[in-house]
Amino acid sequence: MLGLVCIDIDGTLIGQQKQVHPRVWQQAQKARDAGMHLAICTGRPALSVTRGYAEQLNPQGWHIFQSGASLYHVGTGESRSHPLSQQALNVLLDLYREQGWVLELYSDHDYVVESFSDPVADRQARCHAELIDVPYLPRPLDSLEGNLVRAQWVVPDAQMPALMASAFEGVLYSSATSPSVPDSNFVSVTQAGVDKCSAIRELAELLGVPLAQTMMIGDGQNDIRAMELVGHSVAMQNGDPRLKAVCKYEVGHVDAGGVAEALDLAMSLA
Repeated sequence: MLGLVCIDIDGTLIGQQKQVHPRVWQQAQKARDAGMHLAICTGRPALSVTRGYAEQLNPQGWHIFQSGASLYHVGTGESRSHPLSQQALNVLLDLYREQGWVLELYSDHDYVVESFSDPVADRQARCHAELIDVPYLPRPLDSLEGNLVRAQWVVPDAQMPALMASAFEGVLYSSATSPSVPDSNFVSVTQAGVDKCSAIRELAELLGVPLAQTMMIGDGQNDIRAMELVGHSVAMQNGDPRLKAVCKYEVGHVDAGGVAEALDLAMSLA
């Protein structure tokens, strides 16, 4: 049996209907009872329904949020975060004012986005708030409570080339999508060197689990570096072909509860 299994959310744990297949929770209980550590590994913050997924998956354990920028224990509230610098924030704010792209700011416990007169930007911001199940209550970006852990751009497909070209020294841009929000791209901005890969390494060390005894389950190209790190990499059937190309295993579709199949596999591996 493996010691640590990390699980992505969008396209992996939940599909277009935003629901977790019941078989996944059943297998998660078996794995946890057997002594396996299960951890959410997502770009989302530890808020609302996302925190609920983590609590149900492993209520007394560490989880990876904010694209690796926040290692958070849902039982104790302890956080090991890697905040964005003030310099990075200044550059992001300049880009925001110049381009008008949707910019969200996150701490471990708060999220802020401003209002938009542009209907496309307004729709993107509203849809993302709905996706992560947080109230869409626009307010000034400088009202964020707590340390800035991560920023996120939310843009449609047509704006992605220009957005990705805006990446600057000292930060890491990491893009993701969700099957439940078509034509939306979520580009996390973390400090350089901070991503799911670095967080999995940190969590495995914290738990005393060799990387050879770790598993990552995911579907998107933003999971590729993490897949190359862990001992056992698992792609969802609905995953990006580029991800599948680097994974050792492939399991069923997210809507068929493919994660349950992966957990069965994790319990059978030595």
